[in-house]
Amino acid sequence: MRMPIAAILCIAGLCSVAFAAKPWDGTYSDFKGSYLIYSGDLGEEAAPTSSDHKAALSIQGDMAKVLFDSIGPDLKDACGASADIRVREKGDLDCVHDKGDRASPYVCHFGINLRTGKSMRGSIC
Repeated sequence: MRMPIAAILCIAGLCSVAFAAKPWDGTYSDFKGSYLIYSGDLGEEAAPTSSDHKAALSIQGDMAKVLFDSIGPDLKDACGASADIRVREKGDLDCVHDKGDRASPYVCHFGINLRTGKSMRGSIC
């Protein structure tokens, strides 16, 4: 069975359009996020001290979607997971896709112990 040249060119053209996303150029991109500097444990935060200094970071928007898409699969029995809320985790990074939140459906959290430089959880359930 021979495929006409026009059909082959059409398929090739569609494939090139499908992969025509912005080419990687090695530059940093802006992102939307927020942070909390604290001491103690998440959920019982206190003002940072000289011996206990941590950062909890929250990323929203396009960057959070990229992270969410990169760390799958969904955790079915995760705290907060439901038909409308998808949860994914990898190490100390957790990401959520909330289909009901039209303003910011993707959000990711992680933390850093600023005294040791080690990563840690950035949110609680």
